Amino acid sequence: MANKPSIPKGTRDFGPIEMAKRNYIFNTIRSVYELYGFQQIETPAQETLQTLMGKYGEEGDKLLFKILNSGDYLSKVSDEEFSERNSLRLAAKLCEKGLRYDLTVPFARYVVMHRDELQLPFKRYQVQPVWRADRPQKGRYREFYQFDGDVVGSDSLINEVELMQIVDTVFTRFGVRVQIHINNRKILTGIAEVIGAADKIVDITVAIDKLDKIGIDNVNAELREDGLSEEQIAKLQPIILLEGTNEEKLNTIAEVLKDSETGLKGVEETRYILSMLGSANCGATDSVPALNNELVLDLTLARGLSYYTGAIFEVKALDTPMGSISGGGRYDNLTGIFGMPGLSGVGISFGVDRIYDVLNALDLYPKDSLQTSQILFINFGEKETAYCMPIVAKVRAAGIRAELYPDAAKMKKQMSYANAKQIPFVALAGDNEIAENKITLKNMATGEQQLVTSEELIDKLK
Repeated sequence: MANKPSIPKGTRDFGPIEMAKRNYIFNTIRSVYELYGFQQIETPAQETLQTLMGKYGEEGDKLLFKILNSGDYLSKVSDEEFSERNSLRLAAKLCEKGLRYDLTVPFARYVVMHRDELQLPFKRYQVQPVWRADRPQKGRYREFYQFDGDVVGSDSLINEVELMQIVDTVFTRFGVRVQIHINNRKILTGIAEVIGAADKIVDITVAIDKLDKIGIDNVNAELREDGLSEEQIAKLQPIILLEGTNEEKLNTIAEVLKDSETGLKGVEETRYILSMLGSANCGATDSVPALNNELVLDLTLARGLSYYTGAIFEVKALDTPMGSISGGGRYDNLTGIFGMPGLSGVGISFGVDRIYDVLNALDLYPKDSLQTSQILFINFGEKETAYCMPIVAKVRAAGIRAELYPDAAKMKKQMSYANAKQIPFVALAGDNEIAENKITLKNMATGEQQLVTSEELIDKLK
């Protein structure tokens, strides 16, 4: 008996309707990026493990999908190494490549390899799938698309401001109400310094980044496991749970970090970004219009990826539970690991698959974005088909999506096809239409029929 076909956990098929929805997402984001001068690139699905490893923190490295070497991949492994059953050591022997985990590290590699061809600052966008060996659950997949935008070769905070404007514009166009969370890794570094745990900054950021998922008690338990004292954990609590307006939070945290040069730099950067955006919580002015969506200073936001060094962002939908649907931040020396130090960058990533689920949940796809053909020409036989073919060509030349049913099937079958595909109009041409050099246009919603010329048909469909 043949095995029932299946796909790996954490992956999905997308049919025509799903792809129409996804293309609506892609085209919307693409159009906004291009408004701001971004250009598109692509990188390979697989990168060398040398490129990928060590860029995402210890937890990220564990989620990399590794690819077995081609040929006799066991030839370099001894019996003793097999018997040790050390999976990490074996993987290092068996695998030289992996599927990309995100688009940012491959982009940094791309910049270094093509630096002589690039005009800096370089603004790129990229939409491709990424892979993570995560536990599949609602809104979390092992294969999913990201849609990234990055600017490299500029330290200016104007880039952060424009990226937030891009995020705001994209979700406004989608009709999705979101809350944009912002923090700064320098602030987090300053917090670690003032509580006497500067060497634990990675552990602290990884732990508090899980606050929404596991709660404050579990975050504190993880911090204890990481070696923080009860006194240090106690000092973190009022900072993590700080409330108030953006301005009030900034003033409070500035006082807390008054002895940390790094922390105060993070406060200064955040204050600049909020003021330039005219955040609803920071006070819009006539010259600085407010964003359509709320921008919130969130001191619990840490973005666990280890390459972030400055401003960090995360976007959450307000009207349906879905976790983060966009995020990003500033990285000051990501290209340094590839031999090109000192090149600063900042970027954002739209989680296309989660946005897809949000738009589905809220039923926010415009009807015309899901429409396939606008008209179906009914096939009555060879003579009628020969008459219709040049009209179909003329209709398509006018930019109208048109189909000619390929077989002279029963009328009911052809009409059912049009209904199933939600094609709004059908065209019928029999002996009478051919004699008058016209065509009958039928509106499938109302049933109304009109005898029209090909020019009139085009005008009505346009």
